[in-house]
Amino acid sequence: MPRPSNKPPARRMRGFEPASGLLKERIRKAGESRGFAVTRLLTHWAEIAGADIAACARPVKVTYPRDGFGATLTLLTTGARAPEVEMQKTRIVERVNACYGYAAISRVLITQTAPTGFSEGQVEFTPAPKAPPAAPPPEVRQRAAQASGEVQDPGLRAALEALGQNVLTRPRK
Repeated sequence: MPRPSNKPPARRMRGFEPASGLLKERIRKAGESRGFAVTRLLTHWAEIAGADIAACARPVKVTYPRDGFGATLTLLTTGARAPEVEMQKTRIVERVNACYGYAAISRVLITQTAPTGFSEGQVEFTPAPKAPPAAPPPEVRQRAAQASGEVQDPGLRAALEALGQNVLTRPRK
């Protein structure tokens, strides 16, 4: 029987830590208990399945057969949208397998439910919309334009100006 350690936990970082780093292990364990070996399938569902499918269906669980390959992905959707999701099963399988990196999913099951019910308590994994960046002051824009003034290509010049504005407005440590 191992003896309990009296050492204090190792200091991780100084200052603030990203919440994703603190919760990564817990999210992975919770996802694996429901069959999600790749938590990216849950957290980036809208990117993987596409915005149209993600708006009407969400992954519930992945079940693996005894012989190994050919898992089944269960999706939750409302009854009215189920035929639409049913017609896109092959596309869903292709996109999910691209996320896994191999042919992990062979079947998609669709679970229908009402708009209210047990799906209410589930957490949405859609990220908050990004706020548009604040416009830099005119003197910063002018300095960035002067720095990229000799470049002839308009696309490259615009990219260099944006880079210059970002460098000039970043907070100093």
